Amino acid sequence: MIRSVLKAALCAGVALAGAAASAETYDILIKGGNVIDGTGKPGFAADVGIRAGRIAFVGTAADATAPVTIDARGLAVAPGFIDAHNHMPEEAPTAKAPFLDEQFLTQGVTTVVAGPDGRFSPNQLRPVLDAMKTKGSGTNYACYIGGNGIREDVIGGANRAPTAAELDRMKALVREGMEMGCVGLSTGLMYEPAMFSKTDEIVAMAKEVTPYDGTYDSHTRNPVKDMVGSEKEAIDIGLAARIPPKLGHLKAVGLGNKGRIGDVVSLVEAARAQGVDAVADQYPYDGAATAPLAYAIIFPGSPPGAPLSLAQVQAKLREAIADPAKKAAVRAATNNGVDGGFSWVKAVGYGSMRIVDSPDDPALVDKNLQLLADSRKQDPFDLLAELVLNSKSDVLMTLGSIDEADVQKLMVQPWVMIASDGTPMSYSPHPRSTGSFTRVLGHYSRDLKLFPLEEAVRKMTSLPADHLRLYDRGRIAEGKVADIAIFDPKTVRDRSTYVQPNLLSEGMVHVLVNGQPVIRDGKVTGTAPGTFVARQKKGG
Repeated sequence: MIRSVLKAALCAGVALAGAAASAETYDILIKGGNVIDGTGKPGFAADVGIRAGRIAFVGTAADATAPVTIDARGLAVAPGFIDAHNHMPEEAPTAKAPFLDEQFLTQGVTTVVAGPDGRFSPNQLRPVLDAMKTKGSGTNYACYIGGNGIREDVIGGANRAPTAAELDRMKALVREGMEMGCVGLSTGLMYEPAMFSKTDEIVAMAKEVTPYDGTYDSHTRNPVKDMVGSEKEAIDIGLAARIPPKLGHLKAVGLGNKGRIGDVVSLVEAARAQGVDAVADQYPYDGAATAPLAYAIIFPGSPPGAPLSLAQVQAKLREAIADPAKKAAVRAATNNGVDGGFSWVKAVGYGSMRIVDSPDDPALVDKNLQLLADSRKQDPFDLLAELVLNSKSDVLMTLGSIDEADVQKLMVQPWVMIASDGTPMSYSPHPRSTGSFTRVLGHYSRDLKLFPLEEAVRKMTSLPADHLRLYDRGRIAEGKVADIAIFDPKTVRDRSTYVQPNLLSEGMVHVLVNGQPVIRDGKVTGTAPGTFVARQKKGG
């Protein structure tokens, strides 16, 4: 009889310690939910007791008491989601206090990882972390140390290799970032100034991460025009440094890569078979960053993406078109960058640009610029200039169109985690900033049935937690930090679109960060218990 009771308890996912502790008092008691523990295992009915910001009990707590009880009947109780590629904290120094991250809390995100794409050197990171700590944060925040920021600090925007002394300084700054608790090194090799870096320079910096058991995150060098080669470079850097590489916001962008995500999947699988713990993150959309068409036009002497209004771009463009030499210069700068520098057309090509909103001419929506130019027998730059000049309001495009079949083929890979690449909505509006995690839970898992709910949660919790060395998060288990997302699996969904990217998600009923409610009954509480989360040693 005793043996059968023990077996039943274990099959139900109930810890024996939990049964003995059921009469205890907790700070918060979550009752009657379906626990999706983050490991990918089937959900199980259990209560969760929280004490001093940590999970103290998982089991049947029939006699337990708590001053705060959350009725989770009919709801999923999951670890809080970890967004492994997020730009939100960049706004912290100028943001109002506290920094609540409502657009991510309503997706169940409890930890954001800042500094991807090589963003922050130690000097650039400190004011961000200080602002987050001083103003308060709704979410926790971790950070990468950034190769782009470090290169900028040491040699500026120079298109050359560092000297030996400069490289030593860059390596020292990587170590400084890791001593600050960063999870690893990130680079944005598509962007200035890291686009001027050779592979051996990145390897030298990445090797400084190895003693800290950190990771390497890469916005790869040329993901549109050399997708496989660029992703292979990132994997090779991780291999050379003996640290796990992550392919940031992996996708098959543009006409030339349609249907080819399988080539990268094979590349990653081969690396993993050889013992390289290569992973990727993905946002669940068929388009990358959005921007007005005018954003793609570069005028010599102006930086790419210069903050000009549509009217200003139109005026400068009319002036240039009136002079053949000036028009040729604008065409060259737009297509190839200035002095070998960055341009969106150079980086992704017209075949990656798809119109997603056109208030003046709705028939343009979903048109690819290269295909549209071909159909009109126009040079694509001339088409771009024509569309910009004839617009009364901004025409919105995605700078990276992706075939939906490729989105799904990548998403089902067990080594792919979900991340948003999210930004402040005032910076670069995109539905991924308000809907990435809920879109996977609702659209891809529940509606399309690409994978079970438990696998969707694993991709958002234990997978990124383990990769980033955030070992006390990412699971519903005794002793773990009480970052918890409680949602209705029947109704959770994203609402945002390319045209309305600011619409918040639905279905997240309660969210706890460090054991404190930040969403209660679907409403943001206004509390800001988030804290900086440093990389941990395994078992530490």
